[in-house]
Formats: sequence, C-alpha cells, structure tokens
Amino acid sequence: ALPYAGVYRLIDISLSNLRNSGISDVWLVVQYETQSIAEVVAGGRPWDLDRSHGGLRIIPPQQEAGSDEGVWHEGNADAIYQNRDLIRHSNPDVLLVMSADHIYKLDFDDVIDQHLATGAGVTLVSTEVPMDQASNHGTIEVDKQGKVTRFDYKPEQPRSNIVTTEVFAYDPALVIETLERLSGQKTSASDKRSGLEDFGQELLPELVKDGHVHDFRLPGYWKDVGRPETYFQSHMELLDAHPDLDLDDPGWPIFTLAPQRLPARFEDTARIGQSLISPGCHIAGRVQRSVLGPGCILEAGATVRDSIIMHDTVVRAGATVQFAIVDSDVTIGKEAKIGQKPKGEMPTTEELVLIGMGAKIKGGEQIKRGERRKPRLATS
Repeated sequence: ALPYAGVYRLIDISLSNLRNSGISDVWLVVQYETQSIAEVVAGGRPWDLDRSHGGLRIIPPQQEAGSDEGVWHEGNADAIYQNRDLIRHSNPDVLLVMSADHIYKLDFDDVIDQHLATGAGVTLVSTEVPMDQASNHGTIEVDKQGKVTRFDYKPEQPRSNIVTTEVFAYDPALVIETLERLSGQKTSASDKRSGLEDFGQELLPELVKDGHVHDFRLPGYWKDVGRPETYFQSHMELLDAHPDLDLDDPGWPIFTLAPQRLPARFEDTARIGQSLISPGCHIAGRVQRSVLGPGCILEAGATVRDSIIMHDTVVRAGATVQFAIVDSDVTIGKEAKIGQKPKGEMPTTEELVLIGMGAKIKGGEQIKRGERRKPRLATS
C-alpha cells in the first residue's frame, strides 16, 4: 500500500499490468496490514476485478488445524506452499507469481505464451542491472537456447548482471510437488512450519538443477523499490524530461483508487520546477524536483527540493526539506531544516532523511543527513 508517484500505490503497478494483460483471476497474498491493503484495492474495482467469479481475491495466511490464527509466511515459497490446496482446487494452467514492490510495465501474455510454447516448468522474467547492483538480487546465467543454467541468490560476488525481476510463470503441479518434497526434507510430520522461505533459497536452485527453468528477458524499465534509496531513485527518474517509464500511457494505463480531491492550487508566490504535484495540494512556496502526494500544504517561504512528500503533510513558512522521504500527515514547523545534500549524485539509504507518519517537527528544528523520525502513533 506504499504510495508511489503521488497518486498511486505500489500495488497498482502489478494489478494494472495484470488487468492490461487480460488476466482476471488474481489472488493477493497478504500478511501485514491486511486492512490497509483491502481499503486500497477496493475489492478490485479500479481494475474491473470486482467479480462474482474470478476477479480479485485477498488471501490471508492459512490457519493450521487446531489453531485460531494463521501461520505467517516465512517468504514467497512458504506462501505458495501454505496455499497449495487452494491452487490445486483452482486447477490453473499456469501459476503466475510476482512481487508488488517493483516498478515496470509488462504484458504477461507474452510471458505465458513463451512458457507454454517451450514446455518449461518455470519461466522467470529477468533484466540486466549494473554489476555493482547485482548482489541485491538473484542472478542467473542463460545458455543460447534461453535455458537458465545457474542461479545464485543475492551473491556477494556476482558472476552475472542478469537478475530475476521476481516475476515467475510456474507449472502448478511441478512447483507444488517440488515445494512439498523440499519441505519434507527439512521438517517432520508434526512441524507446523514448512521450513521454506523465499524462492531463491531452495526452490529455484532445485528447479535449475533439474533443467526446468527458462528465461524471459524484460524489454523495458524495471526497478526494485524495496529499499529507500531505490524508491527515491525511481521517483527522481520519473521527473526526467523523457523518463524511461511512461506512467501516462493511454495504451497501458495505471489504474488506482483515485483520491477525491480538487485540482492542486498554486498561489502567486509558488515556484514549481520539474515536479509532480497531486490533487488537493495547496502550494504557496517553492517545489523543485520533488513529488508531493494529495492534500499537501506548502506555505509561502517554504522550500521542498529533491524529496518525496506523502499525502496531507504540511510544510510551514520558512522550512526547508531536501533529500528526504516524508510520510503522510506530518507537520514540519516554521524555519525547520530537514536533510542535507548527499556526497554523491544520488543519496544512499543511509543519507536520506526518513520521517514517519504523523510526526511533528518543531519550528526551527534541524534534522541532518540520514536521520530518522519514528511515526507518531494515533491516540484515542
């Protein structure tokens, strides 16, 4: 449910790719903050997935016999294992699995067509990244026929810069049989846990070893925004004059539960450059190379530059915010100074200022490079 590009949520990207690909039977496997996810996806209505048959279905952790609570997933492999009976009952031809913290556009029909044509047990979608970033991902090596010959899970010294995008097309029977076999090797019959974690730790190496995995190379932009620095970088890339990813493409729209707000309002004192300003904002100050979510207020004399500000945050007169990610419902007091320039062109996670939801920054307060402010919990 994390906001993205002002008016979207990260989950919107995956759901829009599915909708635009004509896939209408979608399961959303959730674990944390289930209610907030449910509110954001609105039963699938923005994607035309609110249906009596098929459509969007939210899948919480499965309950074990004799337990009143679900067993939390230890990773995506464990999530598939926990839901294997539901998958068997649905009897899909292809099990398409993806994460919701990546930014890209992809017609999944192309992936599925190749998957079925090759007879692969697994087709993984890959992309190329700079070699110094490859260790953050699962890396692969591929032969001339497109078969994956080697997989390494977040290697310290990567041999390849081709990485998985965490989009997989599985043969359902094969993946369930393999997960059950791997779980049986790690646990006893009395264990409530499967012993499984993420795909990359055991499942993919096992399937690669058996020759079941084929590669599908993603043709365009892809960014893993699971870390603050990559989340920030992806937003800054959106602000380029000609961004590599076009989120305003009528041929491939990104759908969302849109905020019901008036258009943004700009006073005579406002100065805006190379920024995205969402509906409901009231801007009297200066905004440069930043993204503001719905309902933000920027008073005269305030400055926001090189930052991401989420919805309903207030920046008082004379305050300066730079190289920061500010959550929603934050108030930044008059003349406060937030953030500093990074040592390089782009800030690292350690250099970004992170301010949690509902935080109150006092007037005149200074928050230096890399500092964190915890969310302010609501009180009754």
